[in-house]
Amino acid sequence: MAKKILKNILKNETVFCVSLLLAVLSAFFVRPDGTYLSYPDWRTIALLFCLMILVAGLRSKGVFTLLGHVLLRKAGSLRALSAVMVLLCFFSSMIITNDVTLLTFVPFTMLVFRMTGNEERIVKLVVLETIGANLGSMATPIGNPQNLYLYSVSKLTAGQFAGAVLPYAGLSLLLLLAAAFAGRDEPLMEVELGKRTEKEAEKESGRAGKRLAGDILPFLLLLVLCLLVVFRMLPYLPVLFCVAVAVMLLDLRLYLEVDYFLLFTFLFFFIFVGNMKRIPLVSEALVSAVEGRELLTGVLASQVMSNVPAAILLSGFTDRIQPLLTGVNLGGLGTLIASLASLISYKIVTREYPQSRGSFMKVFTFWNVLFLALLLLEALLLGGV
Repeated sequence: MAKKILKNILKNETVFCVSLLLAVLSAFFVRPDGTYLSYPDWRTIALLFCLMILVAGLRSKGVFTLLGHVLLRKAGSLRALSAVMVLLCFFSSMIITNDVTLLTFVPFTMLVFRMTGNEERIVKLVVLETIGANLGSMATPIGNPQNLYLYSVSKLTAGQFAGAVLPYAGLSLLLLLAAAFAGRDEPLMEVELGKRTEKEAEKESGRAGKRLAGDILPFLLLLVLCLLVVFRMLPYLPVLFCVAVAVMLLDLRLYLEVDYFLLFTFLFFFIFVGNMKRIPLVSEALVSAVEGRELLTGVLASQVMSNVPAAILLSGFTDRIQPLLTGVNLGGLGTLIASLASLISYKIVTREYPQSRGSFMKVFTFWNVLFLALLLLEALLLGGV
């Protein structure tokens, strides 16, 4: 039993295992002492915990699925439906993070396109949704873990943050719309959702919306408090306490929805980076490698270790956070592991359609490389590279 659990952790939480290994190995070079406690950015870890548990609460109330149903009714053709689903992922990820967006809307997309008899479109659409979630999430400080961390530990103003990400988010939106509207179009017939038609679902959505208003209000208020912490208007400890107590009273099961592996991944990378900074030769070499090349280094490092650990690692060896922020966000494009959120889409689709593994990788690689090339060209023209 223990062997099976360990095997599953190694398979499904590879980045966590790597972070643990690096932390342990680095401890042989820098003996554990009281300084270790100063390594982690506890504010980032607390905010991550709060945001994850609150988004889980909103998701448990069916908020995002209801939103998907509402938007679905606005689509009159397959092209429009594709665009709606991609835009839903793009904008939702700004608030509920890229991974939660994909966990919520990729299964919904597959369900809808099976019902319309257009399963052949699922792979391309899910790939575009994945790109949309990864690129939309870069537009806000809470859209993804690397943004939350870099904004938390840096002295970036809201304007500097916007300058680092919004030009690329804007172009990304145009590119996503062009990609979603490309291809053959067909009128969209009335879609059955379970045993209900869209018209029946519309009436039920209206009733569900009224019920939801009272259910989600506590979570929304707590989310506002977290946003005030993100923008440095409130201290994090009182808000952490409020969230922890409120969730105990609202729904204790939400504690099981938190990605504790991600939290410990952050913790172990903090230990590793903290130790590397205390080894003069290593620290000097990394500063020399990163300095002046933050954007490209962020992109390249993300391809092999994913953008969250790349952000934690590289931020320890440069003061130029703005180009690094751009780099690790654009670096979420490219390989399947560049953004761990992309693995969510891959697992969901290939679990349902095992024969699609090869085609998914081809389509994923084509669109990711294309988007990355165009966004890097934009960076070049803006003088960011």
